[in-house]
Amino acid sequence: MKQLFCDICKKEVSDPIPGRTFYHFREFDLCESCKDDLEAALKWTVRNKKPFDFSWYDKLRMELLQAGAKNNRIAVSKRPR
Repeated sequence: MKQLFCDICKKEVSDPIPGRTFYHFREFDLCESCKDDLEAALKWTVRNKKPFDFSWYDKLRMELLQAGAKNNRIAVSKRPR
């Protein structure tokens, strides 16, 4: 049995199934809840970015992952009003 720990929240992922219970982004393994937080953090920024560029998106995602690994959580920004 493989033991896998989320690189953000440091919790063990029980019964890891790639793409279902854990997700891999470059050098980071994320549990499902941390992946949801990452998507929420990116959501409103990406919607307002014009023109969209994948290099910019990848850089932003990696910055959020690195900050999340440092703080043990991904900071989710509030929806702009």
